[in-house]
Amino acid sequence: MKAAILYSGNYGSTCQYAEWLGEATGLPVFDVRKDPPEPWNYDILILGSSVRVGKPTISKWVKKNWTQLNGRPLLLFSVSGTAPEDPDLLLWMKRGLGEEIFSQMEYVPLRGRMVVSELPWWSRILLKGLARAIKDPEESKRMTEGFDFMDRESLEPIVCWFEKQTRPEQARKRVRVPEMA
Repeated sequence: MKAAILYSGNYGSTCQYAEWLGEATGLPVFDVRKDPPEPWNYDILILGSSVRVGKPTISKWVKKNWTQLNGRPLLLFSVSGTAPEDPDLLLWMKRGLGEEIFSQMEYVPLRGRMVVSELPWWSRILLKGLARAIKDPEESKRMTEGFDFMDRESLEPIVCWFEKQTRPEQARKRVRVPEMA
């Protein structure tokens, strides 16, 4: 079975997770905004998306290619500063992709990284304004000072899902994401 990892990101976290997944699975990694492959060339796809202002950045590409994606095993991972258990993430994915499309994918939310000094000036101004409106002081602090929740181990459910798709007899074994050298 032929498989690939396709992603759309903003500031590097989604790309980093996609590359780590590529190392763990041996799959090729593609940025859908630069050089996307034709989806019909693959039997299994892992899709990665950053979340920007409550919207998955890969949604436009998924909708455009849905006729080719539909019916294939698909897993979507999202990357944001929002905690994976936050119900807003599911709402954002369903809104951004559409309920019907989202319901046909496995979903794994991941936490990313935001280095405020690396953001464009207009993003920093927007974040400062939003931080003032947020009642939660921890969330407000993250918006103005940044955060780094990148965790290679959080990819384990995705690697296990991929193993289950390609080698069902191996699915019960615990798969570890290899450490970077």
